Amino acid sequence: MFRFFAAPQEISAESIILSKEDSEHIRALRLRPDELFIVCDGIGTDYVCRLGDRDHCTYARIVDKHPSLGEPSIECKVFMAYSKGERLEFAVQKSVELGVHEIILFESERCVAVPKNIKKKTERLQKIALETAKMCNRGVIPMVTAGGKFDAIIGEAMRSSELPLFFYESEDKLHIKTVLEQYFPPPGEQNKKKIKSVSLITGPEGGFEPHEVGLAQSMGLHIVSLGTRVLRSETAPVIALAAVMYQTNNL
Repeated sequence: MFRFFAAPQEISAESIILSKEDSEHIRALRLRPDELFIVCDGIGTDYVCRLGDRDHCTYARIVDKHPSLGEPSIECKVFMAYSKGERLEFAVQKSVELGVHEIILFESERCVAVPKNIKKKTERLQKIALETAKMCNRGVIPMVTAGGKFDAIIGEAMRSSELPLFFYESEDKLHIKTVLEQYFPPPGEQNKKKIKSVSLITGPEGGFEPHEVGLAQSMGLHIVSLGTRVLRSETAPVIALAAVMYQTNNL
């Protein structure tokens, strides 16, 4: 079924007011009055609907509702350094598909391309997140925000999650598999600490400076490897997120 989002304040007991953009989309799709589609409130509830106004497509009539099935049980925030070209767009799109909760962009020392207009860039990426959320049955629209400089996002990653992971291409001791198995053991094995939130921090094309790694380590982040191969800046956050989702049975 086609999927749309509406703000909770636009949803009543029997109907949902559709946005102008969604109304125009529904007209373009030529939905019939008897066709069902989904409107999600963005906070985890799906409403099964039919058109309430066949001529103007301005509201949806609620037929049924149920919890959204596309949300993972683990809350993952991805902190990704700015990168050039379409790499950020790829990373945002795939992260939303995999179940990311929020994406925070930041500037580190080796970033080769920081947008001149950060507000315009985040608006573009937020639109990609919305369209992707519609496509892959998400129950929320992950926020894409600009987090500022490296020092600030390190502190935010520590405060906002129970398990902050810092991915460094030169780390050769602690692999992501080891960390995830420690905190998310296989079924049947006792989990000593129930973790509900994870932060994943990945770098730009040139990687992190050693002093940035040292700061992250001094603040208590786990410095983690993604393997012996060096991954591109748009690939690393997607692989890290996929590993967490797999280990927590969210794939």
